[in-house]
Amino acid sequence: MRLLISSLLLLSTATAAEPLLCRHVKGEPTPGDWDKAAKVMLDRGPRGEVSPLAPTEVRTLWSDTHLYVRFKCPFRSMHLRDKPDPATETFGLWDYDVTEVFVGSDYQHIGRYKEFEVSPQNDWVDLEVDRERKGEQTDWKWNSDFTHHVSIDKSAKVWVSEMAIPLKSIPVAKAAPGTKLRINFYRIEDKEPNRIYFAWRPTGERSFHVPAAFGELELVK
Repeated sequence: MRLLISSLLLLSTATAAEPLLCRHVKGEPTPGDWDKAAKVMLDRGPRGEVSPLAPTEVRTLWSDTHLYVRFKCPFRSMHLRDKPDPATETFGLWDYDVTEVFVGSDYQHIGRYKEFEVSPQNDWVDLEVDRERKGEQTDWKWNSDFTHHVSIDKSAKVWVSEMAIPLKSIPVAKAAPGTKLRINFYRIEDKEPNRIYFAWRPTGERSFHVPAAFGELELVK
């Protein structure tokens, strides 16, 4: 019972938090645009546990057509695929080092959202999730046409992941200041037994797929 109450309080706190404000840009972000973007720090795991690694920085921006997300990820080690192939979608990418965005626009059916993942090798996967659907709840054949870019600074031990997500894929019919989205940011590093999980809004479970715990992102000028 104590665990249940703690989880409910955690979810209540996560959903009641102030939205992350996301600034508008006219096109693909420049370095100057990213410098001015609001940021959040991922310093805890999905159950709220303090991460042993330096925090992961996440910044967001939007244009009339895209939501842009950038992760800046300090790392100690990496668990990577033996044969990366950025030209082809990688099902099961979540078993390796990865950055993840879960985002949805349906406030009446919060179990419907999209999942975007990018690895340090620029491998990727995008998924349509409907946790209210009977049978298979994840459609990995769904295609968002999102683009992504990765850079690694081996001397500083930092890698950066950038995603450009078409707003129509979320879906957002017409983006405008005041538009709100339900969102969460995650990251995974290394393999068991040293695997580390990061979450912006802790879910209260090991799983990232707890939409009631998602935070909120608001588009602003």
